[in-house]
Amino acid sequence: MAQQRIAVVTGGAKGIGAAVADRLEQDRLTPVIWDITSPSAGRRHVACDVSDEQAVADAVAATEREHGPIAVLVNNAGLTGPSTTVAETPLAQWQKVQAINLTGTFLCARAVAAVMLPRAYGRIINIASLAGKEGTPTLAAYSAAKAGVIAFTKAHGKELAGSGILVNAVAPAAIETELLQQMSAETVATMIAKSPLKRLGTVDELAELVAWLASERCSFSTGAVFDLSGGRATY
Repeated sequence: MAQQRIAVVTGGAKGIGAAVADRLEQDRLTPVIWDITSPSAGRRHVACDVSDEQAVADAVAATEREHGPIAVLVNNAGLTGPSTTVAETPLAQWQKVQAINLTGTFLCARAVAAVMLPRAYGRIINIASLAGKEGTPTLAAYSAAKAGVIAFTKAHGKELAGSGILVNAVAPAAIETELLQQMSAETVATMIAKSPLKRLGTVDELAELVAWLASERCSFSTGAVFDLSGGRATY
């Protein structure tokens, strides 16, 4: 019997991550959710705080031991934090947003790439945001963290070029998930108004793009950032 090809999805218990896990399963990958929250019944799960270095190391070991070799990593875990101006943002709030979105992406990508390298194959997809390109007012911490994810993706992709591991990012505009409930109605309305298509994106649209990046069909892109913006992208 062929060994299962494991796709780790961080923050995959709900929202974008859950949709990505469902879509990857259609491509005969076996999703394993790394999340502090348990996913739906029947879904493979490893409890993991992505901002904790030891927790990530333990999650890699447990996943490879209990489920199989990791072929795909989708760094999806993230949070926006409350909508506050820079002047109103407490340091603790800033640090938490950086820890989950940016440091978590670094820790997971570093640890998983280490086990992919000897096998000379892997796909790492980092979920960034258009906020990381444009900067969203009242979400400075989130914007800065996602800008970091974009730059990290470009650097990591170049470092691993030729190794068999491809590293890419997706930068969506606002996607219709529970995450938007953390933001003010005014912030969400501003996001929609900026889109030439005048709507939010869907988790299924995002999952479809991630599925291509996670597949062998994607073979000539690394260190790249793919927009899912409803026509809003500026560069």
